[in-house]
Amino acid sequence: MRRRSRGRQRGVVLPIVLLISAMMLATSAAWFESSLAAARGAANVREYLQAFQAANSALTLCARSVVSSAGMQTAAPPLASVEPAQWKVESAFEAGAIEPVARWPGSLRAPQCLVEAWRLATRADAQAYLLTSRGFGRTKESQVWLQMELVIEGEKIERHWRRVASRPF
Repeated sequence: MRRRSRGRQRGVVLPIVLLISAMMLATSAAWFESSLAAARGAANVREYLQAFQAANSALTLCARSVVSSAGMQTAAPPLASVEPAQWKVESAFEAGAIEPVARWPGSLRAPQCLVEAWRLATRADAQAYLLTSRGFGRTKESQVWLQMELVIEGEKIERHWRRVASRPF
């Protein structure tokens, strides 16, 4: 009788060990997939923050430049009832955009800024500008677009900041 019970115990141990091994393998595979997803997510956030900081810095530098040169402008831009939209056209943006800094560390390209002047129909004495900046991460796909409406009326300066939700081109 002793022999029978030992034989049964030996036959039960192998399936239990295989079951535990399979559970450990499945758990480690799930952890591996989870860590890969977390690493991809962290890289995407880093790319976005890189592009955002580049665009924000370009926007700030362009705004300073416009404010400092606003008093020297003699010819008023044409009266327009809508804001300028040249920033939405790739060829116009590339032709008119400036790079306020030569390089941005870790970015594919230097950030760019386009300044478009217009006159507000309701405020004839004010100078209005639409500043659009574009910052890059390590790849061309990681771009952030920011805009600022800058209105200068005498000594008063109004800044209206916004983020462009999607790339125009």
